[in-house]
Amino acid sequence: MNDLQFLWDSRERPPFGSKRWLVVWAKRALQFRPLMTLMLRRRKLRARGMEVGRLSVVDTLDLKGPGTNFSIGERTFIAHNAELVALEKITIGSRVVINDRVTILTGSHHVGDPAWRQFRKPVRIEDYAWIAVGATILPGVTIGYGAVVGAGAVVAKDVPPLAVATGNPATVRLDVRPRDLDYDPVIFLAPFEAWVGRSKGALVTSPDTFPSGEKTPMSHEKSTS
Repeated sequence: MNDLQFLWDSRERPPFGSKRWLVVWAKRALQFRPLMTLMLRRRKLRARGMEVGRLSVVDTLDLKGPGTNFSIGERTFIAHNAELVALEKITIGSRVVINDRVTILTGSHHVGDPAWRQFRKPVRIEDYAWIAVGATILPGVTIGYGAVVGAGAVVAKDVPPLAVATGNPATVRLDVRPRDLDYDPVIFLAPFEAWVGRSKGALVTSPDTFPSGEKTPMSHEKSTS
């Protein structure tokens, strides 16, 4: 099932000719071009060799490195001026939010090396993680399931699942978020909301709405060390 088929099958269905019907179809007409822009952008990213899951919105164009070094799950949002430098693999799970001016780095230089040699390490961001405005993720870091990186934080070490990391250098508070996270950060974006509607949006956020055979979300039981 592709994205357009999903939106069609999950669409709000007000009575034909009603005031709500007119409003809904006016929204869909107004949001048609933005929706097609999202679809086209994702197609271009996939043509570069990137893995991009269903309904994920990759608004940034600042993606450096081979396309095959990027893997993005389903229903994930990456803001328009985030910077991702994939000298090594960047793996991003499902229902992740990466806000404006976030920087994710996979390479740097050894400060204590007389030859200033470069090193590269992969970065992994698990399902339901939220990377807030202006945060920096350094090479080799794993952000665990449901973890939050606060605005402006600089993260050089792994953040455990459900923890919150803030500051520079980042300090971590454990088990801040609930374990039963169940929200969809992209379904209420205007191009999608025009189809599913605000009242119905909550009904199509469950993984059960996807047909069997799709990728299993990153497990929060996996070690982040």
